[in-house]
Parts: sequence; C-alpha cells; structure tokens
Amino acid sequence: MLLFYFLLTGLLMTAIFYIGSDSGYLVIKGTWVWIYSCLGFLLLSIIIGYMAGQRIQRRIDVLEFNMLQVSKGNLSVRIGETDDPTFARLYHEFNNVMDSIEKKMELLQRMGEQEVIEKEKAAESAVIEERRRMARDLHDTVSQQLFAIHMSASSLPRVLERNEEQGKVVMEQLITMSQMAQKQMRALIAQLRPVELEGKSLAEALEVWFPDYCRQNGLKGMKEVELKGSLSEAIEHQLFLIIQEAVANIVKHAHARLVSMSLREESRQVVLSISDDGQGFDSIPHRPGSYGLSTMRERAEKLGGQVEIMSRQGAGTTIRVHIPKFT
Repeated sequence: MLLFYFLLTGLLMTAIFYIGSDSGYLVIKGTWVWIYSCLGFLLLSIIIGYMAGQRIQRRIDVLEFNMLQVSKGNLSVRIGETDDPTFARLYHEFNNVMDSIEKKMELLQRMGEQEVIEKEKAAESAVIEERRRMARDLHDTVSQQLFAIHMSASSLPRVLERNEEQGKVVMEQLITMSQMAQKQMRALIAQLRPVELEGKSLAEALEVWFPDYCRQNGLKGMKEVELKGSLSEAIEHQLFLIIQEAVANIVKHAHARLVSMSLREESRQVVLSISDDGQGFDSIPHRPGSYGLSTMRERAEKLGGQVEIMSRQGAGTTIRVHIPKFT
C-alpha cells in the first residue's frame, strides 16, 4: 500500500512536471532530459516507499511473532521498547493486555484446582452417603427378610413334629420370603452397577437398561421416550438417576406387576412420568423406605424442577417430574 501511495505521488509529480513544461513555466531542453527526469521521480518514489514499507513491516513482524507465541500458549511473552512512538504505544498496550490475561489465567487455574479439590470432597461425601443409603436399604429389606427366614427355618423342625400341615405352611412362607429377599437383593445390586451414560444418549441408555431391569425383577415394563436429543448432559444424568431410583422403589415396596414410563421433551420443559399398578399408599410414608422419594425431589430441584407423587391405597402410584427448559 505504501509503495502504491509513493508511486501515485511520483506520478502526480511527473504530471505536474509535464504540465509546467507544457505551459512554459518550466523549460527543459531535450526530450531525453524530460524522460529521464520523470523516470527519476518514479524510481525515487518507489525506493522511498519500499524503505518506508520495510521499516513498518519489521515492527508489524515483531507484533505478529509475539501473537503467534501467545496463540501457542506462551503467556509470558512481552515486546521490548522501540524508538518508533506509534509502535511504542501499540507494544505498550500489547504488554498491558498480556499482563491482564496472565493474571486472569492464573486466577482461573487456582479456581480450577480448588474445584478439583471440592469435587473430590463432594465425591467422597457422595460415596459415604450412598453407603449409608445402601446400609439402610439392606437393613430395611434383605436383612429383615433373612432374619424372618432364619426364625422360620429354626422353628420348622418342631412345627413338623407337632403338625405336619402347619409345617408345610411354614415351608411355603420360607419359599416366598426367600424369593422376596432374592428379588430385593437383585434390585440393590442393579443400583450398585448403574449403566454409564458416557458415550450414550439418555434414550440409548434407557433402551438397554429399562427392559433388562424389569425382566430381572419380574416386572412387565412399558416405555415411551420422545426426546429430540437437545438435553444437556447434566439433565440427562439426573433424569437417569431419578428413573433408577423410582423403579428401584417400585421393586422394593410397591409389589407391582406393571411399570409404565413416559419421557417427553416439550418446547419449554421435560416431563417424566412413571406409574405402577402396585399397592399404593394414602400418604407419603415417613419411614426409611421413603428416602428414595426425597432423593428424587432433591435431584429435580437441582435442575429447577419439581416432583409430583400421586397415589392411593390399592390403586398404584404415579411419579411425575417436570424439568424446565430455557432457550
């Protein structure tokens, strides 16, 4: 661009030179003298323009080189002082920007380190809480069943001696209780081995997990999933955990045969509905088994959602979860 401007200046000087010569203000003897003078003007303009361009280009190359260093992750680069006042201001501003960026990156790094530490603590706390929950579940389900089986089995020989018919009744009870304990243990084991969502969408994970879990626990499962694939990873993860908790509660407490799950993504919210044909209840039970209901509420509230529980004694239970979507 500088070469162009200097060349344009040379052409203008040549035109002025020619007009002055043609109008008689300038007297040039000989055609070759006139030609050499014009060429001299043009050549001098090109040389001066080239030298000026190179001088500015070197300053720009310094700036470009340091910017390339920054793009490669080197935030410690700074540009030294220069005698050019225009570029001195530019270099000074570059150095100020780099000082600011370096300080902010240092702060972000410290925050990241702190976040890692906090996540490790949160993960450890979650593991401890999960162990407590599993201990409560084992005590309230399998442990009690095994204790009942042990007491019945201990009394069985004496019952058989006294009344053979009553002994057969006790044996039937033992078989029923052992089947129930086995069913509850399978449910707990399935919770300890959750399906990972990494690399899968929520719909893909449910396609594998839901029918398999229902089949293992003697349930007939009906599933309807209408997702557009635009849910965030956090929402998908929490919804999956809520579904696991809800179905596990059905297995442990509802004595149901049919489980129906519907998951729909609407324009402004995601709606999850899980229903069973189990024994139901008139009010939310305040016992250790209701721990799962409070966990589901907490997971939904983390996402700004809410949980509705509709149940009636002998008429099954429906759990409905609403998670808002923000555009």
